[in-house]
Amino acid sequence: MGGILLGVGNICLFIVLKPWGASGGVKNWGDNLFNLMGGDFANMGAINLFPYSVLCILLIMGAFAGALFSRQFALRFPPIGELFKGLFGGLLMGLGAVLGVSCTIGGFFSGWPALSMGAVVFTIGLVAGTWLAVKYLLFEVNKFPKLSSGKTLSILTAGKGRGSWQPIFGVVVVVTGLIIAFRYTGSSSVLAWYAAIGLYFGLVCQRSRFCVVRALREPFMSGSSKPALAVMAGILVSMFGFVVIKFMGIRGEMMWVWPHFWVPAIIGGTIFGFGMTIAGGCTVGSLWRAGEGHIKLWASIVGMMVAMPFTAKFIKPAFFNALPDSMKQMFFLPEKIGYGPAVGVFLAIMLLWYLFVKWNERTGKFSAY
Repeated sequence: MGGILLGVGNICLFIVLKPWGASGGVKNWGDNLFNLMGGDFANMGAINLFPYSVLCILLIMGAFAGALFSRQFALRFPPIGELFKGLFGGLLMGLGAVLGVSCTIGGFFSGWPALSMGAVVFTIGLVAGTWLAVKYLLFEVNKFPKLSSGKTLSILTAGKGRGSWQPIFGVVVVVTGLIIAFRYTGSSSVLAWYAAIGLYFGLVCQRSRFCVVRALREPFMSGSSKPALAVMAGILVSMFGFVVIKFMGIRGEMMWVWPHFWVPAIIGGTIFGFGMTIAGGCTVGSLWRAGEGHIKLWASIVGMMVAMPFTAKFIKPAFFNALPDSMKQMFFLPEKIGYGPAVGVFLAIMLLWYLFVKWNERTGKFSAY
């Protein structure tokens, strides 16, 4: 159900302005932070005026509220090794998101419905990176178990006789988020909608445990197909709306089709996939888990905030300039074969994915345990 609700919200965002993306908002935070420190990083505007920044902030608030409603909020401090993996994974995600011009949301959850073949290649990279990271994590557990072991600390944990304040404060957080959205109506209806939908996304993600990392990781770990099925449902719902929006000319056909087919997508996707698995959350997964109080994912967000501005300024220009145009194309499949066949291709890919995860769940062929 969570994937379906997120798909509906994604369609609403596209009608308002553009589809759902997460890494752009985090990059905007980093750009503004470094500019405050005297840097010269290009950004899309002030934090409170950039739609995706507002979306990400309200998403954290929504997840915070969801955790409070269910008395699941706590400040959870991991062992030092896990904290380092969160930071390192975030740095890799920032690098991969900029080089691949995508993240798991913009380049996968929204990229597939946009009928971008670059999104398919990016997803192949994500799967490759996830597989490599799973292999590393299993190696670490078996050979160096002390790297991520140690004391953990939880503060404000609800329990018997404790935490009764959390649901009440959750109402306060939701009301505050709605007030923020309402205040934007006086200056920008787009920002108002992004704020409201961001709050909605956070609540849905937290309550449904929506996680792209688990969708791609679990076939190699437990074999469970449930996370993948949730992502598939969201993509299918989004695709229905996106195709209508593009075909009817409500929004531009090339929207959310990036110049990353095929080299940037495969390289960026692999780096991002490795990083998100090490960190334990992709961009949006880090955001909503940060709202729950997971300090490891706070470190992941910090890593992305640091890596994305520096990668965009110092690495991406040289990387893209070194590639011929044939390796960094905008590949909108309906432009080549028409809308009907293009949708059929994406549905066929999703059917193969569905058959694979269900078969693997039953046989455990690719699962670690």
